[in-house]
Amino acid sequence: MKKLSIRLKITLWFSVVLILVVALTYLVILSVSGQIIQKTIRDNLIQTVESNVDEVEYYSFADMAGLTSDVDYYVRYGDGYIEIDDDFLDQVNGVYTSLCSSDGDLIYGENPIILETAGLEFTDSQVQRITVNGTLYYVFDRKPETEGLQELWLRGVVSEHQGDAEMTDISRYSLILLPSLVIFAIIGGYLIAGRMLRPLRQMADTAAQIRQGDDLKKRIELGEGNDELHRLSEQFNEMFARLETSFHTQQQFVSDASHELRTPVAVINAQCELTLEQERTSEEYEDALRVVWRQGRKMNRMINSMLDFTRLKLQPERYAKESLDLSELTDSVCQDMALIGEKEITLTWEVEPEVYCSGNRELLTRLLSNLISNAYRYGKPGGHIQVSLTSGEDEIMLSVQDDGIGIAAEDLPNIFHRFYQADASRTGSGNGLGLAMVEEIAAFHDGKISVESKPGRGSTFSFQMKK
Repeated sequence: MKKLSIRLKITLWFSVVLILVVALTYLVILSVSGQIIQKTIRDNLIQTVESNVDEVEYYSFADMAGLTSDVDYYVRYGDGYIEIDDDFLDQVNGVYTSLCSSDGDLIYGENPIILETAGLEFTDSQVQRITVNGTLYYVFDRKPETEGLQELWLRGVVSEHQGDAEMTDISRYSLILLPSLVIFAIIGGYLIAGRMLRPLRQMADTAAQIRQGDDLKKRIELGEGNDELHRLSEQFNEMFARLETSFHTQQQFVSDASHELRTPVAVINAQCELTLEQERTSEEYEDALRVVWRQGRKMNRMINSMLDFTRLKLQPERYAKESLDLSELTDSVCQDMALIGEKEITLTWEVEPEVYCSGNRELLTRLLSNLISNAYRYGKPGGHIQVSLTSGEDEIMLSVQDDGIGIAAEDLPNIFHRFYQADASRTGSGNGLGLAMVEEIAAFHDGKISVESKPGRGSTFSFQMKK
């Protein structure tokens, strides 16, 4: 069975919830509308009766002498007449108003349920309810305060079904508008879900292209935005960038290893073949083993250096930073390195006390050791190496200066590249990874390494980092 897509699942869930909400809304509208309409009916009943009270007047025979009217209606009552103004509304909007005696006899107006309300007691300014043949009627009585009309009552009657037309209209419009709203919302939700999930498809497509074509340079391009999907795509792009770096580093590692190990392996093979060609003396076998041992040590140092370099580049989190006394570390390293005494070179140092920084002790020791070893390796016999550590307001400066063979200007841009060795320094025993490691350690500490050198006059390597 084919699984539903996330887009369709979201749309289905949204549709079900929306339909339930709309159905509940429809029921609430009908319920609330019914209550409002019934209240409107009662308010209209009260307003109509109250208006008609002012349209009824009483005149005695003496007062009738000067009254003439072609439109008003007069009803004989007691010692005079009741004047019904032409504005009296005996039936309007389903509200029936009648003028009755205290006994319930109809004097004027209309009352479709006069027989059923004959026994209903008159109550001034109160809405009463009475059911006739299953239909609820609202009854409102009002006692006129005009002189001569104290024994009369105005009674208004209206059926609860007077608002059926309005309820039918509300129901019809709701049945048209609400389903239309549901359909519009579902279609809009489906389109919006597709648009919002488009970045996920782009991520999947990019990952598939990388998997199929091994092209780690591809990135997810979503444009500007700061929502969750844009942040997720940024994380994916950072992951792809790191994978690309790791892949190229791995390729570089394999390439460098195969290139640099070719020579010692060739030397070992050649020495072994030469030695095994014929019977040798014990001294000759010993010399051959020394050659193999030297090349093996060289290969071991090179492999360890390459592994350390790769770990630092790909897994910097393995090296935790701490607050350390750089003055103490520099003094300790210089004391140990001064014991080398290679080529009768003298090592001296000037260290500013209590210089603290945030860094990794192992890596900073490696940085300083590599720089001093480099100065020994390419220093002149009987020469001098000077190490200094100073600090300013925001920056720390560590430098190693020698008076050795120096570096040619054309070689300076390349000396921090892996396995690079200038022709003038081929006599050294290095593997071309020391300065590359120094640069990587400097970058790890958010610092930088620089060099000043002149052939035949020596070199000065400077490491700068923030406190």
